[in-house]
Amino acid sequence: MQHQDPPKPERRFRTFDQHHRCWCVGEQILAVFIQESWGQVNVTSMLAPQADRVMALAEWEERWQEDRIGFHQPHVHPMLKNNIDKVLAGRAEVRFFFPLCGKAVDMKWLADMGHSVVGVEISEKAIKQFFEENNMTYNEEPVPAIPGAKVFKCSERNISLYQCDLYNFSSSIESQFGAIWDRGSLVAINPRDREKYAALIISLMAKDCRYLLDTLLYNPELYEGPPFLVPNEQVNSLFGNSCDIELLSSLDALTERQRGWGLDYLTENVHLITPKSI
Repeated sequence: MQHQDPPKPERRFRTFDQHHRCWCVGEQILAVFIQESWGQVNVTSMLAPQADRVMALAEWEERWQEDRIGFHQPHVHPMLKNNIDKVLAGRAEVRFFFPLCGKAVDMKWLADMGHSVVGVEISEKAIKQFFEENNMTYNEEPVPAIPGAKVFKCSERNISLYQCDLYNFSSSIESQFGAIWDRGSLVAINPRDREKYAALIISLMAKDCRYLLDTLLYNPELYEGPPFLVPNEQVNSLFGNSCDIELLSSLDALTERQRGWGLDYLTENVHLITPKSI
């Protein structure tokens, strides 16, 4: 009988598929998606410098009392103006939610267009300043479902602003919303609370809700925040399971103010987030 050499074992990893970012064996592609693993490690590394940063509610109230509110913008945010048609999607009289609303003039702009606005803010001073600076009268009422909370309702426009801890607010208070404008909210909350925050926002989204989210990218080694770094990968991990996410714009937003923080670059991203169709 003629002697035959045993077959040589197949090499386990022959090539690296750059498109799928995974190893290939013959015609089979192993389910080793290295890009995902690398991405997760990279996001964790990016977030690490700010992961334990905590701002107490009292500190935010103190900033308002001392007028240290450089985050407030006296004009309607251009990212809202530029994308309002995508948010409205042809709808009229949309119910907007403003998390951590401050005294944003965007609320009056939308109310003047016939939409209704509900905001949540910890600072009573900010809420009263909003109405006073826009020459609006308002009524103040307790909120039975939230001990210690108040709601300030505008007499001339459909605007209701709740003075309370954001996490005490829920859809049982004001039902769900057709739109959310998040400028300065996700980037302001403590980084460790983002999953809790995302769960609240998703619970407030009606089936046709269109959530406009403004986030910032910069080197967190150079500035401790707030506003905090929120990378696109984390937006996807927070909302991607239940929502579709579209990056609408990405702009250089570095000004002298941010240079004063020590930053050498600042990118402002705007995302449109919508519930996935069932």
